[in-house]
Amino acid sequence: MALCHSRQQAEAVQGKLSIWLKERGLSLNREKTRIGGVSDGFDFLSFNIRRYRTSQGSKALTRPSRDAMKKIRRRLADELRAMRGVPESQVIYTLNPVIRGQANYYRSGASKKSFQSLDNYLWQQLYKWARRRHPKKGRRWVTARYFGQFNQHRRNRWVFGDRETGAYLHKYAWTKIVRHAPVPGRHSPYDPALAQFWADRRRKQKPPQLAPTWQKALRDQQGLCPLCRELLLFADRAPDSPDQWETWYAAVGKAMTRQAITDTSTGRTKHRLVHAYCARRHPDGERDGTEQQTART
Repeated sequence: MALCHSRQQAEAVQGKLSIWLKERGLSLNREKTRIGGVSDGFDFLSFNIRRYRTSQGSKALTRPSRDAMKKIRRRLADELRAMRGVPESQVIYTLNPVIRGQANYYRSGASKKSFQSLDNYLWQQLYKWARRRHPKKGRRWVTARYFGQFNQHRRNRWVFGDRETGAYLHKYAWTKIVRHAPVPGRHSPYDPALAQFWADRRRKQKPPQLAPTWQKALRDQQGLCPLCRELLLFADRAPDSPDQWETWYAAVGKAMTRQAITDTSTGRTKHRLVHAYCARRHPDGERDGTEQQTART
């Protein structure tokens, strides 16, 4: 994507890019390459970028594209259609990484209304799924069985959840919008003189959103596993597509678990987040307090 001030400038840039790519054995895809006005809008990496006229002048907004929204809705419908006979716990386990991954990818744009629209669509699909599972039950029974205020941090009684385990389905709108911080025009990540600039930029990036209980545990534990004293999460390079975000969330769900940890020096036991492989290595949850202190220092 190249932003220019005029069509003539855009044509000149396209010509230079064609020459630059040809020297490297590459070429522009003619079907996917076009020159258009920002006021007309264009799609890029599943976002739609368009300049809107306002009473104060103009404003450029980046929103999830229509094709991306159609793809998400189709994905949700297909997943629920394939899980008609499974328990609600499996629906939550399968869809949570999908929802969180998609929401975190699109959270850098003006996605609030898009998230609300997806939540409304997902509720309709979940209600259909529940009605198909209990065709002889009434609407009130179905809604009372599968929907409620499962998330104690939200005043929303229409959350889909599992009453046996307390697990619930994340909503798109719960993901906070994090505006993308523009990069100065000539600040290239390949410039050695700007290494500190890019390191500071990565450090200031907002971390991926997790469940409130996990976020609190990570803060309390300073991001460390109490059994091995290593970082619980490695997110130095954020995924750059919805599919990669989904894979990341699915991996996080398998890589961490809660375990009762006993400090042998004090005898106190607390439930902490630990690596799944550490939990298998230390099933009793005990770790010598002196060793922990040595590793910490």
